[in-house]
Formats: sequence, C-alpha cells, structure tokens
Amino acid sequence: MAARILITTDYLQPEDAVDQLLREHGLEPVYSPHRGPRPTEERGSLFEGISGAILASEPVTADMLKAAATLKVIARSGVGYDSIDVQAAAAQGIRVCNAPGTNHHSVAELTIGLIIMAARRLLQVTTAVRNGHWPREAGHELRGSTLGIIGYGPSGRATANLGAALGMTALVSTAHPDPDNPAVRFTDLDTVIRDADYLSLHTRGGRSAGKLIDAPRLQAMKPTAILINTARGSLVDEEALAKALNNGTIAGAALEVLENEPMPGDSPLRGLDNVLITSHLAGQTAEARTRAGLAAAHAVIDVLENREPAHPVDR
Repeated sequence: MAARILITTDYLQPEDAVDQLLREHGLEPVYSPHRGPRPTEERGSLFEGISGAILASEPVTADMLKAAATLKVIARSGVGYDSIDVQAAAAQGIRVCNAPGTNHHSVAELTIGLIIMAARRLLQVTTAVRNGHWPREAGHELRGSTLGIIGYGPSGRATANLGAALGMTALVSTAHPDPDNPAVRFTDLDTVIRDADYLSLHTRGGRSAGKLIDAPRLQAMKPTAILINTARGSLVDEEALAKALNNGTIAGAALEVLENEPMPGDSPLRGLDNVLITSHLAGQTAEARTRAGLAAAHAVIDVLENREPAHPVDR
C-alpha cells in the first residue's frame, strides 16, 4: 500500500505539480485544507495513518503528534515553522523541514507595496473615492527616507535592495551583516528603531522571548514612522500597537501577519483608519507557491527514501 501524504496547504490541489511529483514516487496525497482552527477531534486524528505531511501554518502540538504513530516527516510549504512543536517531533523521530528561499522576492515586493500604500495613504484615498469623494491627499516620497529593517534573511535582504533602488537609506539590524553590500548600513537594533521612517520586520519569532515590538520600542520610534510586519504576528504587542496608533505615538502600521489569524472580531486593531491589514499572503504569488510546494514535496520524498532533506529545521 502506498504511503499516505497529508497536504493541508490550501492552494495545493489534486493533479497539480506537487500531486504529480508525489505520485511519481509511489506516494498517495491526502487533502485536508487548512482554512482556520480545526475542531479538537479533527486535530487529534489529523496524522493517523499518515507517513508524511506538507503543511500550511496551522499549529502542530505535542498532543497532536502523540497520535502520529506512522508519521516520519513534516514539511512546511513556507519558511516559518513556529507553529510546529519541533522538539516534540524530534523526540518521536519525526523530521521537520521548511522551504526557505522560495518566497522572499514575493515578500519583499509586498513589503514595498505596503510602504507605498502607507506613504501615499492609498487605502484612505481609494475608500473615499469609492464612497463618492475626491480627496487630494499630500503623501510622502520614499526617496530620501530611511527604511529600517530588523532581520537580514532572504526577505530582509531583498527588501533592503528594493528600498535602496527607490532611493531610500537602508538601515539594518542583524546578527549576520553583509559588509559587501554597499547599499545597506548595518547598525544596532535601537538605532534602527529610532531612525526609521519605515520600520520593517523580517526576523523570526521566538516561543520564549517577549514581543520584539512592545510599548517602549513603539515609544522610541518617530511619531511620523510606519511599522510594517511581514514576518511573524508574534513579534508585535498588538494591544500596545493599537494604543500607539490611537494616541499618535506612531503614524501608522501595515500588518501582513497577526498574533491570531484570521483576525479576531475583538482585535484592538479592528476599525483603526491608520493601519493596513492583509491576510497573510506576502508569499502567496503563483510563482512562490509553486516553488514552495515543490520544495516541501522534495523534502517529504527525501526523508521517506532515506536521504537527508535539503532544509531540516530539527537539527
């Protein structure tokens, strides 16, 4: 009997390139798209009879893995893996992989798009026009402004280069600077937060660390600054951000990711006119989806065929 491969990434479908690749290797794809929190009973039985899994960003807990007697590999069709209990998986001999380098251009392009929308107040303008008005807002040019970037992985690097191409000064905080890039100036975290006109997050979230952007750091930003988060919802204290947006501590925010998704009805950010919120789609271009899905499929195949996967996060 063919090994069964669970696929929860909602854009992967029967007869696509990933489906065909898995079947060519004698595997049987099983589809259970993730479109929000699953009922407790469904979560508990998600991995029963499953040998490998290609997952969206849904949580995978130690309790869920206890029922995963046949599971050998989990592959994220994306970069982040905060939602997976990697230690619990490793304790059961389950490999965990991700797909870096597949969507960073998509993330960087959306980041710059959000910055342009905020700088020119395009959401407010288009909403007003749709409602019968004709506003003539004075926005801001990006050229000459400071783009602060926290984290210099693939998406941070790509964003810095795009910003520099637009005439922005790219100021970066990272543990891994690249002195050979003349378009970027590397400095400490506090300086980036203090000097940025547009502060963009491109770093990983942590399970044990506090919020990267909390009330004191929001207070340290320019009152004219815009916060952009295309990285992890766990990086930002949303209560503190809502207060900062309401009282003018900072001018605005553009959030691609939230602490809880979909956005809760009682979110303190709901209804604010100086925040842009998108639905966790920065890496969801057609091109990036194809790359990420195939990378995850290759990871599953490698593990099941006793080869070391290209991008393990468990070792």
